[in-house]
Amino acid sequence: MKITIDERSGCCNGVRRAIEQAEKYLHNGERLYCLGAIVHNDVEISRLAAMGMKTVSVPEFATLRDSTVLIRAHGEPPATYRTAAANNLTLIDCTCPVVLKIQREISATYRELKSSSGQIVIFGKKGHAEVNGLVGQADGNAIVVEHISDVNELMDEGKIRRDLPIEVFSQTTMDSGEYGEICRALANECRSVSVHNTICSQVSSRHPNLEKFAAENDVVIFVSGKKSSNGRILFELCHDVNPLSYMVENPQEIEKEWFVGRKTVGICGATSTPRRQLEECARFISRSFITT
Repeated sequence: MKITIDERSGCCNGVRRAIEQAEKYLHNGERLYCLGAIVHNDVEISRLAAMGMKTVSVPEFATLRDSTVLIRAHGEPPATYRTAAANNLTLIDCTCPVVLKIQREISATYRELKSSSGQIVIFGKKGHAEVNGLVGQADGNAIVVEHISDVNELMDEGKIRRDLPIEVFSQTTMDSGEYGEICRALANECRSVSVHNTICSQVSSRHPNLEKFAAENDVVIFVSGKKSSNGRILFELCHDVNPLSYMVENPQEIEKEWFVGRKTVGICGATSTPRRQLEECARFISRSFITT
């Protein structure tokens, strides 16, 4: 049985940078706090916790004083920085450059829209850390939609106004096809709609690559944290192409029955999955299920 690891899988640049910065600081033996999960991957969080990193919630963050806190790649709203200044916190700001650019764009757009009473619509997962940071750039005055059905419902309720200018943004890791549908629905119904291309190209390029990769292999092992929004999207894409696709968080979840009568196995993962986890799964399959 042949095992292939997808060359394009592994952490995106923003997540990889945050992890590297955390490791660099932790090697000095000092306590490091991280505001929220550094990555939606429990295996990686446990590894960094063993090195001395403590994940804190927003309420816990507000109680810290004179400490060092890492801001993860997802970014944070302006209120977080005000709290840090008031509490004498040192920040290691690892906001992804792509996310930071979108934050600044939303902030500038929001200031411009005030004179026309326009609206900002963000396509993303409600409550997601990145989305919270984006909404914060508009002082909380942004409408978040998760699905195309939300658009029609919000327009019927009058929460999305057809008669006002609308600026549309997306969480960086959302599906580009669905974003297009949402933008077209708004454009067809509303007087003035401006669309901002804010889906990360590094993420969107993985979609056609994974479709091809899933089709080329008899079995697909998709490695991802269960809480990863990006992981669920990419796994569903693999599963649609190849029903013999399985999502696992660690090698122990892999089952022997998946490989019976199969000749090729493809291993891939989310943008929150370090490459070493893909390699660990490959070694596990090779040791446990391949007979010589």
